[in-house]
Amino acid sequence: MYAQGGGGQPANGYQGQYQHPQQGDQYQQGYYQEGQSQQPDQGYIQHADQGYPQDGYQGDHGGGYDYIAEEERNGIRFSWNEWPNSKIDAERSVVPVGCLYTPLKQVEGMPILQYDPVRCKNANCQAVLNPWCQTDVRSKLWTCPFCLTRNGFPPHYADNITEVNLPAELIPQYTTIEYELQHREAGPPVFLFVVDVAINEEELDSLKDTILQTLNIIPENALIGLISFGSTVHVHELGFAEASRSYVFRGEKDIASDRIHALLGLPVNRQGQQNTESPPGMERFLLPVNECMLVLDTILSDLTRDPWPVSPEKRAQRCTGVALSVAVGVLEKLCNRRGARIMLFVGGPATIGPGAVAKLELKNIMRSHTDLQKGRADLFESAQKFYNGLAQRCVDSCHVVDLFACSLDQVGLLEMRSCVETTGGLVQLSDSFGQSAFSESFRWVFTRYGDDQSIDPKNQQHLLMAFNGTLEVITSKEYRVRGAIGPCSSLKKKSPSVSDSEIGQGGTYAWRMGGIDPGTTIALYFEISQGEDGKQQGGARRRHLQVITTYQHANGKFRMRVTTVGGAWQSAAEVKTIGRSFDQEASAVLMARAAIQRTDVEETTDILRYLDRSLIRLCARFADYRKDDPGSFSLPIEFTIYPQFMFHLRRSPFLQIFNCSPDESTYNRMILTRSNTSNSLVMIQPALLSYSFNGPPEPVLLDIASVQPDRILLLDTFFHVVVFHGETIAAWRDAGYQEQAEHAAFKALLEAPHDDALGLMENRFPFPRYITADHGKSQARFLMAKVNPPDPGRDNGGNAMIFTDDVSLKVFMEHLMKLAVES
Repeated sequence: MYAQGGGGQPANGYQGQYQHPQQGDQYQQGYYQEGQSQQPDQGYIQHADQGYPQDGYQGDHGGGYDYIAEEERNGIRFSWNEWPNSKIDAERSVVPVGCLYTPLKQVEGMPILQYDPVRCKNANCQAVLNPWCQTDVRSKLWTCPFCLTRNGFPPHYADNITEVNLPAELIPQYTTIEYELQHREAGPPVFLFVVDVAINEEELDSLKDTILQTLNIIPENALIGLISFGSTVHVHELGFAEASRSYVFRGEKDIASDRIHALLGLPVNRQGQQNTESPPGMERFLLPVNECMLVLDTILSDLTRDPWPVSPEKRAQRCTGVALSVAVGVLEKLCNRRGARIMLFVGGPATIGPGAVAKLELKNIMRSHTDLQKGRADLFESAQKFYNGLAQRCVDSCHVVDLFACSLDQVGLLEMRSCVETTGGLVQLSDSFGQSAFSESFRWVFTRYGDDQSIDPKNQQHLLMAFNGTLEVITSKEYRVRGAIGPCSSLKKKSPSVSDSEIGQGGTYAWRMGGIDPGTTIALYFEISQGEDGKQQGGARRRHLQVITTYQHANGKFRMRVTTVGGAWQSAAEVKTIGRSFDQEASAVLMARAAIQRTDVEETTDILRYLDRSLIRLCARFADYRKDDPGSFSLPIEFTIYPQFMFHLRRSPFLQIFNCSPDESTYNRMILTRSNTSNSLVMIQPALLSYSFNGPPEPVLLDIASVQPDRILLLDTFFHVVVFHGETIAAWRDAGYQEQAEHAAFKALLEAPHDDALGLMENRFPFPRYITADHGKSQARFLMAKVNPPDPGRDNGGNAMIFTDDVSLKVFMEHLMKLAVES
């Protein structure tokens, strides 16, 4: 029916002609999509039936854990939903006990209470009142499930509470609840744009156009500031409308924040003071959008390329470090401990002043992975130390640094990583400011409630982002917190729930999260406590976890979200009882983050050995097999996909540095360590859809065998969306058959993957790069680099061989089974 190489034409009226899928049906397998939901306001006193909250477990050890429902209800997913009874059993389970938590997950029906929370009086606990508490409505007392302290209800609770009339925080279905804190307000958000002008005119014009267009979607009461930099730094005064006026700072040396404030003619604000009103002089440099739109439009329109001449054999003089230091100095005096974002736009590496990552001469190429490994990166340590200091200042002031870098060269993201990651900022890399990847990503930052119809329209005027956040974890006494991995910084707070063993940001139960959005996800790792008898202390039948997130809402008020969940301990000595509670998707993401964390101190080969040993031990413990008989090896359904995740993780750019610059590797890792479970899984194991005349699109294996002449493939790696045309399809398209009326089905087939790709890219940050590829052409490499290489001697159906040192998934599984069953 199909002629190879383009001979023939599409079958007219073919019975299995292409049918466009219904919306939402095209990713039934292999894709993991986040849902959005409403957040209605609820009253204080609620009627409730008696009962315990649901913890995601359905049935009696029947593999009935509803992970998706638990994530929709509480924004949390655990690696093990039934925990081992002792520290030794936890170590034997290999995959660390942990969870992925999304603090601003849109939870359907979540109450937003207009009063402050009731907390446990125990100074070492301070848990918030929750559905897991035991209550005595007659004596007006409640018992904390974490420390077993008895507490009295405050008067406004005690006067109204009865057995059938409970406050919202005691109702079983409200395990996630939010409070709008009273008598605490910070005012509208602050955005300080720091613009690189040491770029060519075309790039600068594209950048200015994007910023000007974005000003129309920023809330009118948001405060805006502007700094431009090249060989010098210009702080623009927006409050002087008569003419463009700016304060110029040299780019060769750093300037203390007190000195910056004095040179700008602003009174000094005491460190640690939280601003609820604008300090004197603030209106000169930070103004609401509706007041400075015309002035800002004029300044940006008149902004020109840095006048310092650049010879062909040299890089442009760019003082990125000093510009960022000036921005930090301005905000930590004017907006200390108030939600503010420094949005840094750079078009190349810093070459002068503190924080320089490249030398002026082009003959001195920027550091590579090899240079870093062999200690040949002369500027790396000093630049990293400088940016680490700026990052700590931002954390102390509760400010965020966002980085938008558009350059064909590296910009120094590796050195500036701490400024973005520890403050909870966003990062986006692309080739040019003129690409849609930059403009769409930047517009996404200012998404508001109401832009998505599934979100409460009453919040339409407010941004989705949150500021000035802190996250606290309270655990029951049978286990402790080891640490967190994600866009956060340790607050170094100690409590009995803090473990001596650390993973990521450890040694604390609280972290600073300067910037949060509905997709920001933190990985939390735990350690099982162990008594003298080797069992978990106290012998409790249930465990409890409470995560408290306090943040500044975009409306300027402070809110506190409280998520309290419970779970079971291993109820029997049989290994299978805990194995049936295994969430292989969350576990793969937790292991990926732990592996990425190791890249800072370990070689890639050591990390790969760690992943291999962990996978072998996991399979040896939970698989069914006879000793020394690989043919008898069988994994339970809860573990079947996990080895594939590890196979693709080993090959991914998160661990492999071949053909990647240090900036690209850092960028990939930073995105993974802040993304939710569904997006992270697409990054680890890309999703592949096949389009053909045989029916609707269907998920296919990420394998070379899926590349067929009469198919169109849609590959989603999260960073790239690739539409790949088979040889025959490309030939028919080039022959123009889609323009003929009798081949309308072929035209629909060509358009369908393009339409679905646009749907994938919409509302994703960072905005992915869209690539159209044909079989045998150069762009096909984006697909071929991701598919599973063929087995030796296997017939590939006429496909070209992939030359790689990687083994195929089949060979990988054969070796895994052989090593797992060894005596």
